[in-house]
Amino acid sequence: MLLAWTTSAVDPHVSDLSLEELINIKVTSVSKKETNLENSPAAISVITQEEIRRSGAFNIAELLRMVPGLDVARIGASEWAVSSRGFNNQYGNKLLVLVDGRSVYTPSFSGVFWKMQDLMLEDLDRIEVIRGPGATLWGANAVNGVINIMTKSAKETQGFLGSLTYGTELQPLTSLRYGGQLGTNLYYRVYGQFLNHGSLQLSDGSEAHDDWDSTRAGMRLDWQPSAQDHFTLQGDYNNLSSEQIFNEPQLFPTVGIVTKHERNHNYSGNVLGRWRHTFDNGSESSVQIYYDKFKFANAGSVERRDTLDLDLQHRFSIGSRNEVIWGLGYRHTEDNITSSDALIWSPQHVHLQLFNAYLQDEIKLIPDKLHLTLGVKLEHNDYTGLEIQPNGRLLWNPTPKQTFWGSVSRAVRTPNRFERGTRVNTVAFQPPSGPPALVALFPTLDLKSEEVTAYELGYRVQPAERLTLDFAGFYNTYENLHGFVNGPVQFEGAPSPPHVLIPQLGVYNRAGYTFGLEVQSQWQVSDSWRLAAGYTWLHMSLETDPTTEKDSPTHQFNLRSYLDITKNLELNGALYFVNQTTHQPGQIAFTTPSYVRLDIGATWRFTKNLELSVWGQNLLEGRHTEFSSYHTSYITEIPRSMFVKVTWRF
Repeated sequence: MLLAWTTSAVDPHVSDLSLEELINIKVTSVSKKETNLENSPAAISVITQEEIRRSGAFNIAELLRMVPGLDVARIGASEWAVSSRGFNNQYGNKLLVLVDGRSVYTPSFSGVFWKMQDLMLEDLDRIEVIRGPGATLWGANAVNGVINIMTKSAKETQGFLGSLTYGTELQPLTSLRYGGQLGTNLYYRVYGQFLNHGSLQLSDGSEAHDDWDSTRAGMRLDWQPSAQDHFTLQGDYNNLSSEQIFNEPQLFPTVGIVTKHERNHNYSGNVLGRWRHTFDNGSESSVQIYYDKFKFANAGSVERRDTLDLDLQHRFSIGSRNEVIWGLGYRHTEDNITSSDALIWSPQHVHLQLFNAYLQDEIKLIPDKLHLTLGVKLEHNDYTGLEIQPNGRLLWNPTPKQTFWGSVSRAVRTPNRFERGTRVNTVAFQPPSGPPALVALFPTLDLKSEEVTAYELGYRVQPAERLTLDFAGFYNTYENLHGFVNGPVQFEGAPSPPHVLIPQLGVYNRAGYTFGLEVQSQWQVSDSWRLAAGYTWLHMSLETDPTTEKDSPTHQFNLRSYLDITKNLELNGALYFVNQTTHQPGQIAFTTPSYVRLDIGATWRFTKNLELSVWGQNLLEGRHTEFSSYHTSYITEIPRSMFVKVTWRF
């Protein structure tokens, strides 16, 4: 059950927004300035705050299922694999994720710890998702996509809100928030969130031992001392505890794989400050600085990391046809990663620095008709030195209801700590004769950046007053993809007992290409009923690495319905289809059959201040699998679930 109360205004319903307003939502991720969604020369989707409220999701990863081009697969109670345009993986490394401009990517594996991003969804303004490279503005690792999660300003969250969610998985989820005003144009909010999630089940029906709980708290200040200046100060702290089952190879006292069970205790904290100033001539400058600290334990290894990031940006016009944006950035990160019996980090402690500069010019070749955007980012990292990431985009509006766009981009994914200096013992076995054998992954000394050259075409059209269609096609070529090859067998004396070592050596020698099509549409069936749909088709061809081709589904489809039956009664639903996938995290391949997921929720608004919702998720099957884990051969199944939600406002 969820109980909530607040003195702030109720968010508008979908039925209160026309289709024209929905497709003209302002976005900032494409150009680092506000533009209309329909006039953005990129494959971009926006999850609005109303869609968040009517989704039934309780975390960021589950919300992303509705975006075409994204592959979201749940591994267990607190683990997700999320990727854009292929290469899905428990530690997916080609997708950049930001929260209010703060990167939540970690250099240890170039990915995201999704369970640490359990934000309070009531505070979210929107989520902007770029499918395709965004490196010219956002930098390395924005290879196949950028997810920009934006929270509401403190001014938009005035009053008191409390929530309590209870269901078959959430037991419970509780949120508290208060927003107020300290002076003229100075607003604040503070919040706390407490989550307790039950354990799921394995494919044999036994307990998966993956329950988790989280305590999160934070604040935000927004101050606008003048019409030209806006200051933001915000911070969050999260303390998370989760159970985990993982496998480790063992040479003594017996040879083989042992299963371990432990409870991990993690934390993260950050503080961010941002100042934005608009000059009399319309140009704009901003300065952002943040500090981030976290500890994350995983399969016996513990990572501690501190990050300081500074970003300067300036936007100005040259005449009436050129709008230029340029910026400088610096990031310093240092880590301390302790090893486990199977995962050996060397060295244990590393400092890394990142310098960047970018320049982008939007040229109005024909005002309101034809725009050309050219940009480049120069980035220097400690592994591969200087990386150049250019971008060119063309936008054509032949009519007010049609938009054509195309782009050519280059982006890189720089090496990470795992690839630089980590040994992973994966399998131990006893041959019929001779000493035991150990299979281990080793890093490479020849560090390179993975490279993608992306070609994209898109078309948006509003063929009827109540219907919009958005098509995006892409062709990506990849070079220097990281992988492993068999090395020469050798004898190793330690760890004891002496054994045969079968090494698998890290290399950057793989190449390949992907292409696909993404479609999204919205149909305002009536003033009170809207349908939204998305379809993804993906083809992958990777040299010497056919297993990765099967990690992401060839076909995905979703259909979402938002129906206001009466002024006080709404019915929301979503249907998802995901094609079969095959994953090989170790020596054994696991196949996930195609599945169809159905979510349905009803909300009754008894009064202006009192609201009741009932949700059922995964209603068509009792349980199904979605993805396997690198850490265990056990497969966790995703169950049918239910929860109740009550909201009280006054």
